Amino acid sequence: MLKRANFFALSLFLVIVLANDFIKSSDISQMQKQYGDNARRRLVALNSLMVSLKDASEQEKLKKVNDFFNSFRWADDMQVWGVKDYWATRMEFVGKGAGDCEDYVIAKYFTLKQLGVPTSKLYFTYVKALRYNQAHMVLSYYETPKSIPLVLDNINGQIKIATQRNDLLPVYSFNGDSLFLAKQEGLGQIVPGGNKKQNPKWIELADRMKKEGL
Repeated sequence: MLKRANFFALSLFLVIVLANDFIKSSDISQMQKQYGDNARRRLVALNSLMVSLKDASEQEKLKKVNDFFNSFRWADDMQVWGVKDYWATRMEFVGKGAGDCEDYVIAKYFTLKQLGVPTSKLYFTYVKALRYNQAHMVLSYYETPKSIPLVLDNINGQIKIATQRNDLLPVYSFNGDSLFLAKQEGLGQIVPGGNKKQNPKWIELADRMKKEGL
């Protein structure tokens, strides 16, 4: 009777754990097959993190997700993919364990979205990194539409409000719904034509993300 009770207890535990998973076991198996065991461990770690953040505050989700992906290695697209400009999906980024600024932002955006953070608060923001004199991308979080956004960045791992990031010059922001000229004090002015005309890479990325279930 004790063994049977233990069996049913274990079965119930597994059902609960699997029900709470954010990433399917089949995706984890595919990750190992395609990218190897280190990639599988990264994906398992991501799933564990997301499960632990299920009922966390938005601020905690921002910090933990930002820290998790910032632990990945920076590398340009030529090193990772052999092309000049490739926007990797979250699964591809986790698989390689390396990527450039767009890949960090994509992974953070879709992870926070899956954790229930409204996409109306999350914007991809193109900036000029003044210290390096080059184009860069960060993830901006607006608590309210008129809030000064928080900046999630792989160059500076500390989440700060935009007005504290004097090393960044905003250019424009967008999410899956609209495209905006970036202003530190608010969402800014909408760009005529919307993101479908302005951001073909976003549209192509979104299609690939849908195939991954996001």
